[in-house]
Amino acid sequence: MAEIDHIVIGARTLEEGAAFVERVLGVKPQAGGKHDGAGTHNLLLGLGPDCYLEVIAPDPAQPEPPHPRLFGLDDPATRLMLEAEPRLLSWVARTTSMDTVMARLGPRAGQLREMKRADLAWRFAEPPLREAMDNLIPALIEWKGERAGKRLHDSHLRLVALEAEHPEVDSLRRALGERGLDEALKIQQGPHPRLIARLTGKDGVEYTLTSS
Repeated sequence: MAEIDHIVIGARTLEEGAAFVERVLGVKPQAGGKHDGAGTHNLLLGLGPDCYLEVIAPDPAQPEPPHPRLFGLDDPATRLMLEAEPRLLSWVARTTSMDTVMARLGPRAGQLREMKRADLAWRFAEPPLREAMDNLIPALIEWKGERAGKRLHDSHLRLVALEAEHPEVDSLRRALGERGLDEALKIQQGPHPRLIARLTGKDGVEYTLTSS
């Protein structure tokens, strides 16, 4: 069984990502930190006790990593897309049984990586780009100790729905079911893959983030 851990905004730079979040959602994300060895750094926005928003971008202070950056940030199509503006890239699902899921999925789960940021530590597996169905299949995270989301200020925004559109809905449902995520996404047929996050503020205002 797995559940939504966080949603991911990709950006060329953290400055662009922060400005996008403030413009679209009306709040400023707080400082995150560096992912040493992964070539990225981030900002974070708390969406309640069990979910958050991550802004991630290449870290110019780090050397080129030995493997591609997370969430397709090195993919030419993604880089071209982010030149226009930051946008919703992907989502991450939390599990407490990573080894079981990895054994069941095999190479389709991606490479299992040990990661850390300051005193936070986690295990992470991102499906290969060819298996991710345009980032609609999430990376899996297993926290080792306290989760990042528990430390964040509450923005008073809440993720109320995460939706997906895809021309191959049966394949998408099957892949999510293999990860114990049958109910995580509202899925509907669409001509192009698209991820949609719907949020509300404490004043009832609704906000929408999309991958296209």
